[in-house]
Amino acid sequence: MRSIVSFYVCYLLCLSLGIACVVFVSCWNSQWRGGFAWDGSALQFNWHPVLMVTSLVVLYGNGAVLYRVPLTWGQNKLPWKLLHAVVMLLALLLSVLGLCAVFDFHNASKPPIPNLYSLHSWIGIATTALFTFQWVLGLAGFLVPCSPMSFRKVLKPVHVWVGASILILSIASCISGINEKLFFVLKGNVTTQQYPMLPPEALIGNSLGVLIVAFGLVVLKILSNQRWQRPEASTEDVAYMPILQEDS
Repeated sequence: MRSIVSFYVCYLLCLSLGIACVVFVSCWNSQWRGGFAWDGSALQFNWHPVLMVTSLVVLYGNGAVLYRVPLTWGQNKLPWKLLHAVVMLLALLLSVLGLCAVFDFHNASKPPIPNLYSLHSWIGIATTALFTFQWVLGLAGFLVPCSPMSFRKVLKPVHVWVGASILILSIASCISGINEKLFFVLKGNVTTQQYPMLPPEALIGNSLGVLIVAFGLVVLKILSNQRWQRPEASTEDVAYMPILQEDS
């Protein structure tokens, strides 16, 4: 009982931090960066941080802990498998849309801004590519009926490890992107103060980074706690049977 209570405390903290991340990144780009558009201007770029934080951090993290919710343990695993896959697919699609926003903005700028030149962009592209590979492999391994049982057994630990690695890379990408953006815009010109002076925009950007790290640590805590793992129905084979072969 105490373990379940502890889980829900962590899970509530996870949800609260996730909402806070979305609120902070949205407020930053709406209040300090001028809002949103899809016209190739700087306002289009503002979609990039909002979509990437929402998808690769918040949606991804919440999708990763779905199986750990105790209320799901006594129920058929099929709906939760499908929900896990749908949440992850939504996160993947939003992250691709976020990449389109920044690429379009770079290419529409006069003169065009080079793409993929920073460490932040390299980590971000690598994370999205790994996420795509992970989702496709998970679909093939755990949802396709003809997937061999031996393949699923080998895939399970790899899927878990890669999943945690994607979350860590996502956090690293977001943190580096926030810092890069603040250095770009807070140069101490007529309209802004210098970053070292910690103006309000710097405070909200730094706070967003702290919230993202805190969210990631809570998600990793939930995933690493063995007592919060979903109890297997019987054997490994039953637990990881493809959805079309599961009992209704």
